[in-house]
Amino acid sequence: MAVHGSETSGQAKLEFALRIPFPSEREARIALQSLSPDREPRRGGIGKEMRAADNVLSVTWAADEARILRVSVGSFMDHLALVLETMEEFGPPAAP
Repeated sequence: MAVHGSETSGQAKLEFALRIPFPSEREARIALQSLSPDREPRRGGIGKEMRAADNVLSVTWAADEARILRVSVGSFMDHLALVLETMEEFGPPAAP
């Protein structure tokens, strides 16, 4: 995890990065696909980038305000918890 500010177009941005390791690359891709459809309800003020590489899901946020960043990260964590609980309940994914 990392939080820091950056300057883009003269406006300071808050950034937060999160890396979530999974037991396999396939599970990281499933989590990415499950979480990708959830767009931020507010178009301005925040951006989120997600990617899966090997067995790690990486998510990076950039926001204008700490409050917006907190709400977005909190919402993502709720959705991630649901994805993880579902994966645990149904067991490891079958091979393609």
